[in-house]
Amino acid sequence: MTRMPQLSRRSFVASVAALGGGLALGFNLPTGAGPAQAAAGTAEVNAWVVIQPDDAVVIRVARSEMGQGITTSLPMLVAEELECDWNKVRAEFPTADENLRRHRAWGDMSTGGSRSVRGSQEYLRKAGAAAREMLVAAAAQRWNVPAAECQAAKSVITHKPSGRILRFGEVAEAAAKLPLPAEPKLKDPKHWTLVGTPQKRLDTMDKVTGKPIFDSWWQAKQAVDALSVTWDEGQNGKVSSANIADLLRGGLAAPEAAVVRREGDVEAALAKAVKRVEAEYAAPYLAHATMEPQNCTAHVTPDKVEVWVPTQSGEGALAAAAAAAEMAPEKVVLHKTMLGGGFGRRGAVQDYVHQAVLIAKAVGQPVKLLWTREEDIRHDFYRPAAMVKFTAGLDGSGMPIVWRVRVTSPSIFAALLPQRVTNGVDQAAASGFTDEMAYDVPSYQVEYAMRTTHVPVGFWRSVNHSQNGFFRECFVDEMAHAAGQDPYQFRRKLLNKSPERLAVLDAAAQKAGLDKPAPQGISRGIALVEAYGTLCAEVVEASVGDKGQVRVHKVVAAVDTGHVVNPAILRSQVESGIVYGLTAALYGAITIKNGRVQQGNFDDYEMLRMADMPAVETVLVPSGGFWGGGGTAGSPPLAPALCNAIFAATGKRIRSLPLKDQDLSRV
Repeated sequence: MTRMPQLSRRSFVASVAALGGGLALGFNLPTGAGPAQAAAGTAEVNAWVVIQPDDAVVIRVARSEMGQGITTSLPMLVAEELECDWNKVRAEFPTADENLRRHRAWGDMSTGGSRSVRGSQEYLRKAGAAAREMLVAAAAQRWNVPAAECQAAKSVITHKPSGRILRFGEVAEAAAKLPLPAEPKLKDPKHWTLVGTPQKRLDTMDKVTGKPIFDSWWQAKQAVDALSVTWDEGQNGKVSSANIADLLRGGLAAPEAAVVRREGDVEAALAKAVKRVEAEYAAPYLAHATMEPQNCTAHVTPDKVEVWVPTQSGEGALAAAAAAAEMAPEKVVLHKTMLGGGFGRRGAVQDYVHQAVLIAKAVGQPVKLLWTREEDIRHDFYRPAAMVKFTAGLDGSGMPIVWRVRVTSPSIFAALLPQRVTNGVDQAAASGFTDEMAYDVPSYQVEYAMRTTHVPVGFWRSVNHSQNGFFRECFVDEMAHAAGQDPYQFRRKLLNKSPERLAVLDAAAQKAGLDKPAPQGISRGIALVEAYGTLCAEVVEASVGDKGQVRVHKVVAAVDTGHVVNPAILRSQVESGIVYGLTAALYGAITIKNGRVQQGNFDDYEMLRMADMPAVETVLVPSGGFWGGGGTAGSPPLAPALCNAIFAATGKRIRSLPLKDQDLSRV
């Protein structure tokens, strides 16, 4: 399992500021940034925790809220240790320009890779614990009693021997003047009372009443549509999806492929195998299709840039605005709004911010830029198209003794973060086949051949796990079928050295009732994928009609994130991932003709309709001891579990997506 690094004392540095009767605490993140400077005597808080005289608690959230619920789950981590009244808590975003001015007091403000909880939980809990200890110490000083005789609960400090009480707000100012505890003591997880409970989201009421700042337009669209533009297409104007497929297919046999994982002697093992199983799989480019198209509002003056933007990376958006305006970053003020979906599109790439600032600078007026749906789909940074070739050898008992994997695709990191590519090899392109591959196969080799096209690629929900999970888990079923074994029991044997993974697989199987026959006309498929520190197994119940029409009736998901902050939010995230994965499996494909993306709106880039949404049952099986991410877990296992169910129904093996392009009539 993936573990997040532990926070050392050196990296746990804090600054304390007394501001207008409130207590503010600011903590450094594991990035090693210097201590934040307190804004003493002002309402400009440089802090994670702010306690007002009326006991209201403001908890700062440095990550971006795009529907995943982190403006509730992250404050829960702080509030658990703070021992405040949860009903008095509200969340607030610190701005990227504040972070810059205060020497990155909030550290990395980007949001992606399911890192919000797992990457923040330790220092946020320490922030709450330190604040609690300082409040207790301040109350103890006022009463002239030992702090050990005092206890905090529900925003009240009680002196246990005498029964005297003080509210947090009554001692906040005094607490702010005390030294920071050297090692604030964290609760044992078994004593948590808030974390692990299904709390209502803090942002729901504002969203349903239209209070948050999202981004309305029509005249400008009509003006753009009226323009007659002649484009210089260049050499890329000749490229098609077929050309790209040929390029990728060439990578399946290319001699220069890099070996990214090797166990045992693959060639020798293949020579000893009783049966050989081979297959090739393919997956298309996919668009993000966020509910809210890309947008940004910008105002550029000679000495200042002000931007309002839904972004997954406040610091990245600030840097993009500064570059477009040709101003120093210190002259940019960035207001981060809530996001109508992100899925990676609003993270590493801030092209829409750059464009808005350029336009605002050129016209000398505030500009609100809002892309049309067509612009959004045709100017995306897509999930890469990919192919894989599998060669496996089974022994006399039907179990794999050797497995070779050849992956070929464009590289996201080579395109966006080339410093992460070592010796021309992008390890992340093989995600799901390297560290996260726990099936016990003695001889195992993974190779990667990078193939670059003119189609821009970027991070998509679960990134490369989305296609690699489909490839791997479908082929595991192929091996099980070749061995004449049940796919679930076959996986259990392959996981005999991995009890954590086996427990998740079993939880899904038991909840789905795999020990009993499926209902008449229903077929089942199963898959297990680990991504971003989280294990997720899914069982799909589906039927295929006489004309090949697919209907997904039910999805059972079992998830192990280690610890769980808010079970209700985690369940909704898993369901969201299932919707996203099912949409992609059924319909998702970006195709290229004459160098251009052919799809432009939801008529040709379809979304799952409410009437087609299956029932979803999510089983949380937290094993504790680690923190996994919940934002992407539900997506990767969906496509392979569905395709395995389709094979059970029709006898047809699905090796490429989407399903709308497949002949699913029965064999």
